[in-house]
Amino acid sequence: MGLALVNIDDRLIHGQVATTWCKDYAIESAIIVDNDVANDPVRKSVAGLAVPNIKVSIFTVEKFIEVLKKTQLKKVTMVLFTNPIDALTLKRNGLDYTYLNVSGMRFNDKRHRLHKNMSVTLEEKEAFEALINEEKVEVYMQTTTRDEKTKVSELLKNY
Repeated sequence: MGLALVNIDDRLIHGQVATTWCKDYAIESAIIVDNDVANDPVRKSVAGLAVPNIKVSIFTVEKFIEVLKKTQLKKVTMVLFTNPIDALTLKRNGLDYTYLNVSGMRFNDKRHRLHKNMSVTLEEKEAFEALINEEKVEVYMQTTTRDEKTKVSELLKNY
């Protein structure tokens, strides 16, 4: 019971997350922590469509920090972020985790490609480094549970 997986995937809940991560971890509850999604009615309304049997909750970063102060995670839960900056903020504000998976951070004109499924900005790189070096979180890139795991610390050397 409780926190089973902390994952970063900027596509949020989609087929791979639903068919591998949720299934293999027996996820009962998914919590999306993202300011943009929490403030976008359309994205909120479609966020859980890929996982009809899983309770999906969506919070801003600040709201989830407040929630963590008042309640414990009771179901087998996945917390899903779109970026490492928010994951770092939550780590430093009450979300107790020692393992972070990155299953997808798409390339765009602001990001540097480190892996076919992982690209980062300088600020995101620095957040990963803080998670690894300061917060002592193990951080791996693994697209699905069937794919090979790669240490993000090794990928960051390619920045």
